[in-house]
Amino acid sequence: MPRLPAPDERRQILLDRRDEKMARSPHAYVRGNTAQYYEWLQAQPGHSLPEGPPIWICGDCHMGNLGPLASADGSVQLQIRDFDQSVIGNPAHDLVRLALSLAVAARGSSLPGVVTASMLQHMLKGYAFAFLPQELQGSLPRPAAVSTALRGAEQRSWKELAEERFLETRPIIPMGRNFWPISKKERKAIRELCESSALRSLVTRLKSRGKKVKLEVIDAAYWVKGCSSLGFLRYAVLLGIGDGEYCLIDIKEAVQATSVRYADASMPRDNAKRVVTGARHLSPALGERTMPQRFLGRGIFVRELLPQDLKLEIDELSVEDAASTASYLAYVVGCAHARQMDWSTGVHWVRQLQEGREGGSAIPSWLWNSVLQLIARHETGYLEHCRNYALRQQSH
Repeated sequence: MPRLPAPDERRQILLDRRDEKMARSPHAYVRGNTAQYYEWLQAQPGHSLPEGPPIWICGDCHMGNLGPLASADGSVQLQIRDFDQSVIGNPAHDLVRLALSLAVAARGSSLPGVVTASMLQHMLKGYAFAFLPQELQGSLPRPAAVSTALRGAEQRSWKELAEERFLETRPIIPMGRNFWPISKKERKAIRELCESSALRSLVTRLKSRGKKVKLEVIDAAYWVKGCSSLGFLRYAVLLGIGDGEYCLIDIKEAVQATSVRYADASMPRDNAKRVVTGARHLSPALGERTMPQRFLGRGIFVRELLPQDLKLEIDELSVEDAASTASYLAYVVGCAHARQMDWSTGVHWVRQLQEGREGGSAIPSWLWNSVLQLIARHETGYLEHCRNYALRQQSH
């Protein structure tokens, strides 16, 4: 095994790995480029999006940031699963981010442009569906990819989580490409965190665990994970609970959001508290399992990873499922937004989204033009990124 980096050698290696990930595909480039998304969005000629009510938004609402999540009582739902960029802002930003993600996925799947147009039309319909009274919603058809992901999540066990993350079931985190050694200072801080009453409360929220159960740090490592967050603090902690049970704790640094917030919005100044507050408003299943803390002088948020927590993996869209996938994912985002609005505010917001239909178009011009211009900028940015990455590789 090659020598693993020491703590003071991590940053440049992580940034290089992020550049490598973003060069793999246009969709990977979209996922790792939240900051440029907002720069591109605000630089659009004739930039004009509907001004939605001030609510908590995901801020980075692409397809990869949705997926099955388990609540403390064991139920599994498809919800938003990433809140690093969560702020009180314009809900239209989440919609355009999702639309861009879907359009890039459609292009990557070699789907014709007419399918992309249909996806955007159905996306708005699915989003609006979430604002109907519960008794009128009925049952929105789930696309095959979503049904498969939910079934798989509901059936997963701790053994499968351990095999996936650790490649083995014995209680150890194997060092390698994804897990790196930590310093004595980091290990000490992790032990202190895991001995706190706050973490005990977090871990014992699952009904099967007693409040006085013994907790023990079995192993801990620096976790090389994600894309846009590479370069920041991230740790995996294997925690022993009582006799023979284990859980996996995810510790992640909270940094300044690059998403656009409303200027007069009142939010926690501490980034960790901002992230957790956003999670609790948008995805209660995850928010109730997440807590903010201080760690080595930085804000972090902590959660227990459950076997049912999965990323929604849609590697390729089919013509048959493209529209229903767009509709259902937008419905999930709509539910997260709608629970923060009263009835009249929600009705007014959905009406705003329908404005700008020119020449009988089924897609409002603000959405269609935004996606067209963002795709063009994205293609240019992606190719420039790949060129620069290749030049750096040649010079090494």
